[in-house]
Amino acid sequence: MEHIVTVQDAVTAFAPWLEPTNAELDAIELEMPVITADVELLDAQIMTIDRPVTELDTRRIRRARRRVLAARRELSNQAATTTSGGAA
Repeated sequence: MEHIVTVQDAVTAFAPWLEPTNAELDAIELEMPVITADVELLDAQIMTIDRPVTELDTRRIRRARRRVLAARRELSNQAATTTSGGAA
């Protein structure tokens, strides 16, 4: 008979170098508006999966898409400003 043992130590024992660095956390923080807008768009789309789409649903999805595009535009503008170093 074989005994079943837990492997919790192997699962939860992470080395300190596997943690996200400060730079990675800053990048996630910078991208958070895009992530939030994407989640809101997915929520709006998920609500319409199992029922007919109403005019309100259409407007909700359209607004969520606009928020995603605006957040991505802002992120790309920030990245372009950061990498270009200003006007020459």
